Amino acid sequence: MKNILPLLITALLLSGCATKVDRLDPTDITDLSGRWNDTDSRLVSEEMIQDLSTRPFIGIYAAKYGHKPTVIVGNIRNLSSEHIQTLTFIKDLEKDLTNNGRLIFVANPYERNQLRDERIEQEIWARPETRKQVHAETGADFMLIGSIKTIFDQENRTTVKFYQVDLELIELETNEKAWIGSKKIKKQVKKPLIRW
Repeated sequence: MKNILPLLITALLLSGCATKVDRLDPTDITDLSGRWNDTDSRLVSEEMIQDLSTRPFIGIYAAKYGHKPTVIVGNIRNLSSEHIQTLTFIKDLEKDLTNNGRLIFVANPYERNQLRDERIEQEIWARPETRKQVHAETGADFMLIGSIKTIFDQENRTTVKFYQVDLELIELETNEKAWIGSKKIKKQVKKPLIRW
């Protein structure tokens, strides 16, 4: 019995240290640290999509030029003090605005280089009837650029975090700003007196 007790205690301790994984609904609000997270990214994309979709410039542009505006995504600068992956909300924005037929997005510079490399390879290796033409890309009418900024304030164990995401759609030929969107998020984080 004396030999079994240490084994039972060891087994109990090891089972208590096992990793537990729970699957969560991606729309659930899960805020563990108070830093930028998936919920913040979703809130930004939802508001920007809704705002951009309802603005009159899209219809005005289509009526004037006979086609939907074509957009390329430029730099979305992270000017915050946190690591924020901007592609999460930008890809949501691209997906929804492309799928709802309001805008046409062309490949960004990274994607475009892959496509150009493939067309060059096709010129060498593909059958002539299946080759894709070089110099046939669609030029963008607008560029989407923006930034993320933060302001933090702290007193004792309480921190207030303010995030501001600004996006602008700028006409490439004239440099005119056709749309400006902004989303602000404010969080208050209270750290416990004792942390384990």
